[in-house]
Amino acid sequence: MRKILFIGFLLVLASCGNSRRDGDFRMPGGGVTPMAFGPINSACMASERKARSRSLCGCIQAVADQTLSSSQQRRAVSFYENPQKAQNIRQSDRAGDEAFWEAYTAYGQKAEQICR
Repeated sequence: MRKILFIGFLLVLASCGNSRRDGDFRMPGGGVTPMAFGPINSACMASERKARSRSLCGCIQAVADQTLSSSQQRRAVSFYENPQKAQNIRQSDRAGDEAFWEAYTAYGQKAEQICR
């Protein structure tokens, strides 16, 4: 189950690319793919995924900056090292874990749309 969750997480991130389809995430001055630096960008670039790139990881971070708090981003980074942690949070009945998982899922969906 741990591997399946990790592979699913990677597929969401790997499906992101450089062509833009989401018109409501335009940067000032045009339709340039957003780019940001932060903890998710660093974890993405340090990963061994073939699909990683500066533009992909930067875009994913830019979406995280819009949708996740700093503490939520640090929590999401921990999934790169320990995919089982994501599974545990997803299955948790704790209100804080449920709120985080809802925000994290929304972030993943938005990143997939924007970073394609």
